[in-house]
Amino acid sequence: MSAKDKSGRSATSVTDQEALDFHSQGRPGKLEISPTKPMATQRDLSLAYSPGVAVPVKAIAANPATAYDYTTRGNMVAVISNGTAILGLGNLGALASKPVMEGKSVLFKRFADVDSIDLEVDTEDADEFINCVRFLGPSFGGINLEDIKAPECFIIEQKLREIMDIPVFHDDQHGTAIIATAGLINALQLTGRDLKTTRLVCNGAGAAAIACVELIKSMGFAPENIIMCDTKGVIYQGRTEGMNQWKSAHAVKTDRRTLEDAMDGADVVLGLSQKGAFSEAMIRSMAEKPIIFAMANPDPEITPEEVSAIRDDAIMATGRSDYPNQVNNVLCFPYMFRGALDVHASTINEAMKIAAAEALANLAKEDVPDDVAAAYQGNRPRFGPQYIIPVPFDPRLISSIPVAVAKAAMESGVARKTLPDLAAYGRQLSARRDPIASTLQRIYERVRRQPKRIVFAEGEEVQMMRSALAYVNQELGTALLLGREQQMREMADREGIDLDRPGIQIVNARISKRTGAYTDYLYARLQRKGYLYRDAQRLINNDRNHFAACMVALGDADGMVTGITRNYSTALEDVRRCIDPKPGHRVIGVSLALCRGRTVLVADTAVHDMPSAEELADIAEEAAGLARRLGYFPRVAMLAYSTFGHPSGERSERVREAVNILDRRRVDFEYDGEMGADVALNARVMEQYPFCRLSGTANVLVMPAFHSASISTKMLQELGGSTVIGPLLVGLDKSVQIVSMAAKDSDIVNMAALAAHNAGS
Repeated sequence: MSAKDKSGRSATSVTDQEALDFHSQGRPGKLEISPTKPMATQRDLSLAYSPGVAVPVKAIAANPATAYDYTTRGNMVAVISNGTAILGLGNLGALASKPVMEGKSVLFKRFADVDSIDLEVDTEDADEFINCVRFLGPSFGGINLEDIKAPECFIIEQKLREIMDIPVFHDDQHGTAIIATAGLINALQLTGRDLKTTRLVCNGAGAAAIACVELIKSMGFAPENIIMCDTKGVIYQGRTEGMNQWKSAHAVKTDRRTLEDAMDGADVVLGLSQKGAFSEAMIRSMAEKPIIFAMANPDPEITPEEVSAIRDDAIMATGRSDYPNQVNNVLCFPYMFRGALDVHASTINEAMKIAAAEALANLAKEDVPDDVAAAYQGNRPRFGPQYIIPVPFDPRLISSIPVAVAKAAMESGVARKTLPDLAAYGRQLSARRDPIASTLQRIYERVRRQPKRIVFAEGEEVQMMRSALAYVNQELGTALLLGREQQMREMADREGIDLDRPGIQIVNARISKRTGAYTDYLYARLQRKGYLYRDAQRLINNDRNHFAACMVALGDADGMVTGITRNYSTALEDVRRCIDPKPGHRVIGVSLALCRGRTVLVADTAVHDMPSAEELADIAEEAAGLARRLGYFPRVAMLAYSTFGHPSGERSERVREAVNILDRRRVDFEYDGEMGADVALNARVMEQYPFCRLSGTANVLVMPAFHSASISTKMLQELGGSTVIGPLLVGLDKSVQIVSMAAKDSDIVNMAALAAHNAGS
């Protein structure tokens, strides 16, 4: 996802089996097709197919532009490859490229709500590839070429751009170029340099390197100040060895012949080559305040640590997420196509690329919002040498990059649709982003910066062992597996789980030196509740939830996750014997439900059976607080079967009294009720009640009882296709999360990450 790394942050810490399990579990692969219109009745089918479908068919035949109105074309991109240059693995063929192309399609949807389908073309002949793709044009609004080796990639893209009337974009080239250029704009500003006088060396002459050089030249870089090098040295005028038409276009008149010669006195070096290409002597020979973009992946031409040992005045970027200033293509391609599709662009031109680069550069200069700063655990990133490129999970990307691209398309004459209000367009884009995924990404990033020790209480279960390994592999902290070591190792050996990986610790309650301290602690809490000392001792020795909760209570761990071997209420009862609520707080369960890109928090889904008015008010406060911590501005709807007094009933009166209690407390978030779910979630229905105090549809739903909360979230999940995370346990004095007995490995890891996140709050 960087210059050539699509495997993400933990490329080196994901095991082969984890990757295979991820792609094979449930429905194989990473994509599915879901209808966007109802298909419940015969009338629905008549409208969707015969006879109703004939009407848009005739409309499109009469006016082809209406295909954008009546079909998916305006939001559909094809990701196409022949597998000749698969993310650094080389030429493994079209079929082997499918997992990568599916992944690219997922990223389109995840980051910019662009529907995408992968197409693998089984030919290495450029003309055959071109003829295959050109005739697919009516199906799509854009073509993303991927993982095609040079020089065929140049030939294919150039020809398809000439003969097709939709955007054709080779991300390996232009995505990298746009991100690198954005970072370069800001690095030049920070070092006081001018485009026209800066000396730049580009090491590498492949697709991405040539695209980078072409884009920075189009922005005003003086061609005579750019030296390109390949494995044979400087590309100079008159050189014949290893040349082609694309390299020749960037040959310069110079007497320098080696990379060492070229970098002597250079202001900027772009590395799109291989690990170790830049030596200490080369870096030392560069000008003051050098700008070094070492973008080879997975290992850069030189690491930031190596550069800092040589000089302290450099600005660096790499393709890796574990260093500042990551050149990550996911910052570009989803948003580039989003803007191009929304104006029905016929191509992606230089003006649109420059607009994207400038928008990215400008975004890095703006104050970072709280939801991005949260990932830095109080260390808010600011524009400077360590922050010249925005981070991929910045929620402002979707409302800034596509707007700039669409504007450039309209101004340069390649847009076939005009957006009259770009500010309104930006607001619409913000609403399309996937809030749960972005929230989880922020949580993961924050935990990685301050890793936590999480107890996986049911450590002898295979699911817990796999989850603990994934937690460590994703660099979230230390996983403390609680159980009998011999049994765990025997099971791990059978399942192929590496329990010796650094970061995994096995804790055996029976031989732990802390058993006495935990017993004393628990007995002090329970001695006036009918428990003898030996009862407390038995719980500590024999029950992992009690042992794990005491570990957390006494500071031997930062948080815990449990739940796959006993039901939620039983696990919560175990934990509450050891850990109290936070002073002034109420323990509740909150579920996050995502359906079609919209997220709501539902409370209480775990603890209170039939809450009183006072308890409902407490639940509203706890849920609103969680919403804030997750980066949302809470708008709380107090739900009931009635809406603002009709029909009347005892249970609705309890909800109305809860609203009155919140009034008296003068809480600092939006709330209102009682109201039905349709009023809370449908803006048009809410408009029928102009006195409603919510400024928009609710994102926090307080249910009148546990049974309604549980039933509704499960129905959403099973019938509505929603993603439901949780219940998240809120209000305890220490960080504990309880999963369902049916939880998958990924669910457990998410909850462990949430436990780690809450431990740092």
